[in-house]
Formats: sequence, C-alpha cells, structure tokens
Amino acid sequence: MVSKRGSQEPVRVIIVDTDPVARRLLAAAMNASASHEAVVRETSSLAEAVTSVRDGFCSGAVVSLDLGAGIDTVAALRRAGMTGPILATSAQGSVSSAVAAMRAGADDFAAKPCHPAEIARRLFERLPPVDTTEAPIAPAGECAESDGFQNFVGCSPAMLAAYEQIKRVAPSRAPVFITGESGTGKEICAEAIHACSGRPHAPFIAINCSAIPRELMESEIFGHVKGAYTGAHEERPGAAELAHGGTLFLDEICEMDFALQAKLLRFAQTGTLRRVGDTKQRQVDVRIVCATNRDPLREIEAGRFREDLYYRLHVLPIELPSLRARDGDVTIIARAFLSRFAEEEGRAFTGFAPEAEAMLETYNWPGNVRELQNIIRRVVVLHDGEHVTADMLALPGTATHETARDTGPLPSIASPSIVPFWREEQRIIEQALKAFDGNAQKAASALEISPSTIYRKLQAWSERRPD
Repeated sequence: MVSKRGSQEPVRVIIVDTDPVARRLLAAAMNASASHEAVVRETSSLAEAVTSVRDGFCSGAVVSLDLGAGIDTVAALRRAGMTGPILATSAQGSVSSAVAAMRAGADDFAAKPCHPAEIARRLFERLPPVDTTEAPIAPAGECAESDGFQNFVGCSPAMLAAYEQIKRVAPSRAPVFITGESGTGKEICAEAIHACSGRPHAPFIAINCSAIPRELMESEIFGHVKGAYTGAHEERPGAAELAHGGTLFLDEICEMDFALQAKLLRFAQTGTLRRVGDTKQRQVDVRIVCATNRDPLREIEAGRFREDLYYRLHVLPIELPSLRARDGDVTIIARAFLSRFAEEEGRAFTGFAPEAEAMLETYNWPGNVRELQNIIRRVVVLHDGEHVTADMLALPGTATHETARDTGPLPSIASPSIVPFWREEQRIIEQALKAFDGNAQKAASALEISPSTIYRKLQAWSERRPD
C-alpha cells in the first residue's frame, strides 16, 4: 500500500479503549489523516493489545492507550516489545497520572475529552518523516498547507474543537450565537457556518450593529418604503429580505438599540417583517447568526440587552478561542499572512528568523488574529528582505536586541536575581497547579495555555532531576 504522503508502508496503529464509540472516532481520524496511511486495529482489552504486539502487528507502530486499567498498562506494552510511540489518555486528567504514564514509557499524554484528530496528529508527529517523493511534508509540529477549515488557518486543539462544532451546527436552521474576543474571526465563523449549511449558494448578508447609526439600523435590517422618512426617496428592501433563503449575520448584536431588539425578537419568532413606513407584513426564510465580543449575560444584567431575545438567539452557541489559547497556531498563521502579503506587495519575504518566531509565540496578542494580521502587513510594507527579524516586528511592550543595548549594561548572569527561564516557568505552572488542587485543565485555562503544554513541561522537568 502507498502512503498518502509518500511511498512507504502504511503505519500500523492499535487503539486500546473500553469505549467503542471513542475507538471508532479515533480510528476514523487515523484513516482520514493527510500525513500517513494507517492500518488500525481496535481492542478493548490490554491482553489483546499485548497479543498484537507479540504477534508483530504493532511492535514498531503507534498506540493510543486509555489508562482506565491503570498506569501498568503502559509498562506491560513496553515489556511485550512495543517500540513505537505510545500516547496515553485518561479521563482523570491529573498531573500525577500524566507524569507516571510518561515514566512508565508513554511518549505523550492527553486528558479526556480530547479531539480524535488531535490525538492522531500528535501520534503521527512522533513517527520518522515519510518519503516525500510524491508530496512535500510540513515541518514537524506544524499544520500541512491544507490544514485548517474554510478561511480559518490553524490546527490547535482549541480550533479543531471549533471546526467540529461549526460542522455540527451548520446543517441546522436554528440560530447560532458566536462569542469571542475582538479579532478572533467571528465573521469568518459565520461564513463557514453558511458555507457548510447545505445552501452555500444562497445569500449571506452581514450587518455590523455597531457601525450603523441607530436611527438607520431598523431600515438597514427591515427596509423602508418611499417617503418613510426624510431621505427615503425610493422603496428599499432590508438585509433580512436580501438574505431570504440564506443567512443573516448580525455582528456585535449587543450594540443594537434596546427598542429595536423587540422588533428583532418578533422577526426571529415569526419570520415576518414590516418595512419602515409600510403596513404590509412580509414572510422571509432566513437563518440568523449573531456575534458579540461582550458577555451577553452581563449586558442583560446591565439592562442593555433583552433577556428574551438572548434566549431566542442563543440556541447553538459557539465560543471562538483567543489567539493566546491556540497552542502552536501563531507561527502558522503568521507564515500564511506573510506569504499572502509578500505576494500582494511584491516583496521577497519567505519566512521568519528564529528570534522573530520566538517573539511571535511569546507575545500575548490582545488584538488576536486581527492584530497579528496588521503587524505582518506592516512589516511587509515597511521592510525588505528574505526573513522577518525581531527588530522588524517591534511588538508593543517588547524590546528588541537593539533597544536592549540602549538601556544600559545588562545585569551579570551571576546575579542572584537571574534564574534560568525554565525554572521561572516551572514555578508559575506549579503555583497554578497548586491553586487548582492539581487540576491541569483548570490551571491551563487560568494560564491561557494548552493542558498538553503543562504535561510536556512537567515531563521535561522530571527528566532534568536526577533519579
């Protein structure tokens, strides 16, 4: 059999999990992987897995192992001759179980629930590179060029979960309520829902509720008849009618005037509207998708958003992650923007210098993807070269090597206040774990990083300590 990414033999995979649904979903993700061809064997027991290893099916392949039977299952597979990478999973999600699994011989750990595609990606990343005679392979740890979804770029666990949610809600006709910080791609999300709805050629009409004066908003949504108000020189349909048969996207819904919210509620409930100045009711068929960067429940408490409208629209919620929560996506997105803008502006940029990539990964990105997009465009327009350097980025609140030299002499490395960066990082993570009683999921959320990052760091630190 030929590999999807070259000419080598397919990867042999064994999935050990007592949950048959989890096994099937992971097997499907393995078979759908763009990086490797896989031959999958599913089993619910450790004994069957050990037999498969001893029979030679899986001795050099990859294993996804649920730890329901205990940490000893990892060691048992290694004793049976398993040489390939093992990714252990557990619903416990505790730091102690993660570290114990890795000490027993696991190569990676994922707390359940974990998206099957993410497990497949992390397992396949640990295999040797495939033959690239038929197709190029992405650098280790990065998405392939085709990875992503619709106009989104990125394959972090947080985004894989968002892609799956979009696919699930898209075929429905129920309203969708998108939340997320400014710049996270809420309109792209709405467009992706429309594209996957089964009616992609139907109209998609977007209205930004914060960009239109409140006295004109009703006319923009519902239309008006000639003479309805000063300046209404002709009859005009609104966005709701123009979106008939398709999707009406109301961005920044919490900015809508409170009085107009009542009319929107009636429209959402009945599917009928009346143009401004008209007496005729019109029936339209639209799906409403709305978005906000505010907390709608706080807006309700403050009296700025109708509670009944919220519950009418908040049927299928989607929350988009911030860029700082998208572990590993920043550099991938930056490269995509760099390639696009370099072509548009006729520049020769092909990539980022290592120190520039490090700066991109450590910056907090308060403006999310929009801020990243603007910074990369600015670099391309204002600079020339082949690689983007840290000095070109000039991120807010960061100092480049040049500016650091202007601030005076650096403290001696022997200063007692200077400690290795990894020790300071360890202190912060361990404090967070202690604050949440060892719950890595909650600690990761508070630190705005991925739980898998915590597990990898703990494993690396444990290897630094002498036995």
